[in-house]
Amino acid sequence: MLSDLRQRLAALPRDTRDTLFLLVVIGWVVLPHVAHLPLWCSALTAVVLVWRGTLAVRGKPLPNRLWMILLIVLTLGATLFTHRTLLGRDAGVTMIVVLLALKTLELRAKRDAFVVFFLGFFAMLTNFFFSQSLPVAAAMLVALLGLLTALVNAHMPAGRPSLREAALIGGRMALLGAPIMATLFVLFPRFAPLWGIPNDALAGRSGLTSEMNVGTIASLALDSSIALRVKFDGAPPALADLYFRGPVLSSFDGRTWRPLAPRPGVSFAEFLGVSSHLQVAGEPVRYEVTLEPNNRPWLLTLDATPDAPMAPGLESVMTNELQWLSTRAVTDLLRYRATAFTQFRHGPDTRNGLLPEYLYVPTGSNPRTASLAADIARRVPGDKAQQVQYALDLLANGGYVYTLQPGTYGADTADEFWFDRKQGFCEHISSAFAVLMRDLNIPARVVTGYQGGELNSVDGYWTVRQSDAHAWTEVWLAGRGWVRVDPTGAVMPGRVGSRQRLQAPEGLFAGALGAVNPTLAANLRAAWEALNNSWNQWVLNYTQSKQLDLLKNLGFKSPSWEDLSYVLIALVVFVSLAGAAWSYWERVQHDPWLRMLSRVRRRLRHQGIELPASTPPRQIAQLVTTRFGANARALAEWLLKLEAQRYSRGAREDLAALRREYKNLAWPS
Repeated sequence: MLSDLRQRLAALPRDTRDTLFLLVVIGWVVLPHVAHLPLWCSALTAVVLVWRGTLAVRGKPLPNRLWMILLIVLTLGATLFTHRTLLGRDAGVTMIVVLLALKTLELRAKRDAFVVFFLGFFAMLTNFFFSQSLPVAAAMLVALLGLLTALVNAHMPAGRPSLREAALIGGRMALLGAPIMATLFVLFPRFAPLWGIPNDALAGRSGLTSEMNVGTIASLALDSSIALRVKFDGAPPALADLYFRGPVLSSFDGRTWRPLAPRPGVSFAEFLGVSSHLQVAGEPVRYEVTLEPNNRPWLLTLDATPDAPMAPGLESVMTNELQWLSTRAVTDLLRYRATAFTQFRHGPDTRNGLLPEYLYVPTGSNPRTASLAADIARRVPGDKAQQVQYALDLLANGGYVYTLQPGTYGADTADEFWFDRKQGFCEHISSAFAVLMRDLNIPARVVTGYQGGELNSVDGYWTVRQSDAHAWTEVWLAGRGWVRVDPTGAVMPGRVGSRQRLQAPEGLFAGALGAVNPTLAANLRAAWEALNNSWNQWVLNYTQSKQLDLLKNLGFKSPSWEDLSYVLIALVVFVSLAGAAWSYWERVQHDPWLRMLSRVRRRLRHQGIELPASTPPRQIAQLVTTRFGANARALAEWLLKLEAQRYSRGAREDLAALRREYKNLAWPS
């Protein structure tokens, strides 16, 4: 079957073959866009490409301009209807993809082909607006080689050159350009506004949210994508201490938990500046976080991180609830260093410094939970710490179950959890526990973030996934401040102290491989994630600070971007001079035998004998013998030796010896 296909392709006219190849390359360029394009755009592009291929195979004429105008008007209208604008990234990419496909319907001349080539190059680059991952980069490398092959093939109009020959030339062109590309990548000054993913590139990205409703973290629990990677300078903390702090939710309306908002008359800056009363103890834990883009200002840090995370150009502030916030959303890969202390306390020692929001429960909300709190207060009067422990014992021994499928909860979620369903995941458990604490007159709040992680044995990084998203509770106790209480650990201790997770169903291939050889599947996954992490660390996260560190290694004491420009300019000048020297050497070294013969012709020209460049040595020997007689015998013999050196297998003279003999040759006058 494959051989039949090859024969049919070989029998096609060259124009048809070249057109089909170009259409396949365009399809490959557009394919990664399908996930981001409107359905009508993908369908229209596919129809146009198939239509153009059918016309090429059948030798039919291309459609007239009326069709083109109609399709362009439809494209503009559909784009405006879908995106409500013709400007911006999404609308622009939509139109570029359709126009690229439509331009193939105008492939009448070489000029039209060049327009398609360069539209293809531009469309290829737009893939990086949506993803800069390693698989997308690999796919675009294939697309680049395909477009270069088509471009080279278009510059070979004579005969029927094979696509393989054009691909080899295109590959050599790419290899020759690779050093220039690498040099520009390493040394071209990077200015923050010009680099990174556009702000709208991450709209709708999954991750933690600023509010907690029933079901929010359930969607994350089934998501194995990576949220952040952590590299510890020394030994990592215990797994049970790996709490990466995100949004703190203290405001409760009976159904939804939200962060505290500034009170009327208090600015947001003043609100953030309230003291957290943080005190740390024990050995510091120094670590580095590589945070995936999340379109949020949250800097995930290990509890508790007293000092601001450090990264070039990063400005951050810590709230009085110990959450670190960046001054702008994290829209591209961010790497920062920080120092944490797993032994800490924070919050005021007395209730005078607490806000009443930490005790607020809407009137009439969750009445059965309020009755449960009253019963606990009667059983354990006075001692708030003992009341907290009583509630934890109730979770551990009351038949409560940790599950990702608890069903739909009603308005009184705490009541349903404590008395009806007795099952849920971390947000159900932490919310119900916090409501119970507030009914016990114990200040409480919910903290969201990530708990745990998995060590990648290939690169030594700890991988924290979206499936590690977690919600826990903090309660305020007199003399101790805010204390972390993880009620999920009481229901399912393995969720906190070990890597026990409720896993999502695996795909067909991953499930089959895991069933056959679980160790191999785990090793392959670790290797792939380590490779992706290397791509993130060395390519996507190659920042101006790394460029300046490179200059420091080269001897610059206080490098700046101006120094970077000077180094780049000096390198360009050096490479240019080296290229010129190489060109001169190539010209000098080009066939020394012909160069020697050219010297003879120039010498004879001075003596009045004009010879064409195609004159062979034997004919020159005859001419000089006729012109100068016996005086030219030595020159004639030398010319015959020169010809023999070139064409005779048994020649005894080498070119170097002939060159030395030429210098001592007696020339006729």
